[in-house]
Amino acid sequence: MLRLSYWVFPIIAGVVWLGTLLGLLLYWALETHGMRYPSMSPNQNIAYISDVGADKLKPLFVTGCVLTTILLDISFGADRYLRHKGRLVPNASTTEKVLSGLTIFFAIIGTAGLILLSIFDTARHPKLHDVFLLFFIAGYVLSAIFICWEYQRLGNRYRDHRVLRISFWIKLVFVIVEILLAAAFVACTFTGNYNPGAVLEWVIAFIFSFYVFSFYVDLYPAVKTKNMASVDPDKQHVPRYTPPVDTDDSIGMTTLQRDVEDGRIEREYGTPVATPAAHPPLRYGEPVPNNF
Repeated sequence: MLRLSYWVFPIIAGVVWLGTLLGLLLYWALETHGMRYPSMSPNQNIAYISDVGADKLKPLFVTGCVLTTILLDISFGADRYLRHKGRLVPNASTTEKVLSGLTIFFAIIGTAGLILLSIFDTARHPKLHDVFLLFFIAGYVLSAIFICWEYQRLGNRYRDHRVLRISFWIKLVFVIVEILLAAAFVACTFTGNYNPGAVLEWVIAFIFSFYVFSFYVDLYPAVKTKNMASVDPDKQHVPRYTPPVDTDDSIGMTTLQRDVEDGRIEREYGTPVATPAAHPPLRYGEPVPNNF
């Protein structure tokens, strides 16, 4: 049975974004039969997403951008919250926590960029639109870089959790592909090759939807630890993520055992540790005690 949890946020966000893009593309291609919008250049035949979103379907475009980015940011926040609570493998170092914070920070910048570029459309505010488009692309690419870095460190620390490596590779592929496509998109746009630039913009946007869906992989494991807070650890084993016990491999002795042997427990806590009673040396001819 599929149980609802935090994983629904990236799924809903991805569906909303994919639906918005398909609505805009199909409307332009089928309903208007590829019409040329006033915001398009004279030598441009393929509409940018912004061209379609600046016309009659602007309410759809704005709504889709707002819902997608807010739900995606909730997914970032849920990932941080669940790791803090121990329901996902936790950030065990300060570096990992900083990387998580940078991921959320640049995602918020990307969110602001996408929402503002949908409001300040290319037909009425072309310069502002281009600035916010840069914020959107740069914000989410940098956010993806930092989350890749974080997951790479988590994957090295918790090698038995394959989902971390899977998520790392998904996001790394996204970063590489999007950077290459974004560079080609900028080059085409600023050199006046608007038709290839428009195609690249649609491709970049559709690939972004799969990046959004990838957070399902990160958040779904929390389903297995959903009721951890209500479980009595004295009565039932709780699968929290804890570091391995420090052991001395040469003699198979735990740290606690070594402390008992060295008398550290008694010195630090004042509680005597029971040890076998010492017997005085026997004199020649004395009987051996029963408890010797």
